[in-house]
Amino acid sequence: MIRELSEFGKKIRQQNKEGKQVHNALKEEPVSIDLVIRQDGSFHGFSPIERKMTTAEAINAKKGKARLLLDKAEEVLSYGGSASAKKYQWFKEKLEQYNDLKELDPVIKFYGTNKSNGLDKALSGFESSILEKERKGNIAFRVHGKDKRIHEEPSVYKKIIENYENIQKKLLSVSAKLCSLCGQNDYPVVDLPHGMIKDVPDGQPSGCALVSYNEDAFESYNLKGNDNSSICTNCAKAYVEGLSWLLSSGTKIKNERNKDDIIYTNRWPLKRSVGFWVDTATIFWTRENRHLDEIDQLEAPDPQSVAKLIDSVVSGSNKESRYIETDTFYACTLSGAAARIVVRDWIETSLSDFRKAIAKWFQDIAIFYYDSDQEKGQSHYSRLYELARSCQRRKQDGMYDNYDNDDVTFSRIATHLWNAALKNAVPPLWILTAALKRVRFEKKRVTRERAALIKLILNRHNKGGGFMVGEKLAQDNKPMAYVCGQVFAVLESIQRAALGKTNAGIRERYFTFAMTTPSSAFGRLFGLSSKHFTKLKGEKPGLAVVLDKELQALCKDIKIEKFPSIFSLEQQGQFAIGYYHQRQAQFNRVDLKETVEEEE
Repeated sequence: MIRELSEFGKKIRQQNKEGKQVHNALKEEPVSIDLVIRQDGSFHGFSPIERKMTTAEAINAKKGKARLLLDKAEEVLSYGGSASAKKYQWFKEKLEQYNDLKELDPVIKFYGTNKSNGLDKALSGFESSILEKERKGNIAFRVHGKDKRIHEEPSVYKKIIENYENIQKKLLSVSAKLCSLCGQNDYPVVDLPHGMIKDVPDGQPSGCALVSYNEDAFESYNLKGNDNSSICTNCAKAYVEGLSWLLSSGTKIKNERNKDDIIYTNRWPLKRSVGFWVDTATIFWTRENRHLDEIDQLEAPDPQSVAKLIDSVVSGSNKESRYIETDTFYACTLSGAAARIVVRDWIETSLSDFRKAIAKWFQDIAIFYYDSDQEKGQSHYSRLYELARSCQRRKQDGMYDNYDNDDVTFSRIATHLWNAALKNAVPPLWILTAALKRVRFEKKRVTRERAALIKLILNRHNKGGGFMVGEKLAQDNKPMAYVCGQVFAVLESIQRAALGKTNAGIRERYFTFAMTTPSSAFGRLFGLSSKHFTKLKGEKPGLAVVLDKELQALCKDIKIEKFPSIFSLEQQGQFAIGYYHQRQAQFNRVDLKETVEEEE
């Protein structure tokens, strides 16, 4: 995984090379404030700018270090009281290492001979010039009358690179072992931080480390710290850059095929609002860094595009394929744990297998659904995100019933479903337990997303050639639990036809009872139904006949005494699917449509 991230980081570096200084000693960093000084080092003013990126000295880990000419107010101005004094000292020590550069003369005077008109005035005017919310951004130096910042001068870059390479040479003279990723010894393998990665869900705002050794228990064979990883400084920087790029919300890249700049997000979920996967994110990419339409379909399935994908895979037609078979798809699911990254899942597969898995995924989650707006039934393909969210706990927040964003079960299920979609894997059976739990506790019971999820799990766990759940209502060879679900739906229709909409009908009062202990539940349900049926015959005799035939057809092979005393987990899933299919079939029939309550 780290090798592929490193290779990806090197490609991104090459794509962004045009018009920029690219070297291991340099890195893209954000800048928010220009500190404008005069040639004599006196303070001219602050110039807040919209946050943009600039190339500056690369610092793998900020602890105990400062960046040349670009850093926070604590380092640059000693802003923040006594806590910032040490950081300010590190910044001054870094400047002293470069005091032979004439471009730095105004900055040296700003801190030295002209300090009263330089640093002191800048510090006193910082709060009045910069809004509080903008004071945490990086500050860069610029000489009044010039557009280019001092750290962006070619001679400054040249000196940074020269110092970096001198250090690398010294390190190589001590250790020249081969890198475990690239297999070369062009760069040293040493005990240095590889770099911190930001935007990791549930991680530290300052960043998390993917590779880190900081205890004696992690060290062996006389190796210290990150020397254990056997990753050279070049590959380490590349994998950090690659992972940081993938975790960004959106990045402009150069597409080598059409030379057009495109915005492509390589992070799932694509939206980044509170509660999306809670503490987990998935990143994905291909070796050739291409946009994959199939990923977009997982986010927002289009029935026509899905049907076309399934047809092309089933028929074996590759005429419209845009992919080279040697290209590979990668995906990594991760979370933050304090200052470290936890890798939850890793996927590596060919694009051909990737497309087949996605096509099979949509076949397995396809579910019949009656669209009341269009007044017709159709196949529905749920978003992967919505499938996972159908198992998320809800909580009452004042007047509103919202999803509980502290429920990490949601992100764990999303991770497994992502794996199932991309690898044609079998989701764990505990997800069925989570789905049925929501069925038992929520008013809507079996939504189309829960029905699709239950169908997926039951079919992928069915290895013995037993009952396979279909997209629509099954007609033959139906198991007892499935038929019981159908019977419950018809009993519910009889009640609704007789009494109209009620606040607490049999679905609210008896659904869980019938789904888990049918023998006890259905005896009581048939007793209630007989009363509803008597009322219905007097008011709507035609509808009563239709529903009676429906019920008799389902019960012809079932006697009350033969109802099982208890349903297993899989049978509970079959019950839920039977109930859902029967309701959708009733929606689709004119004579029964009024007996089914619309989903809220």
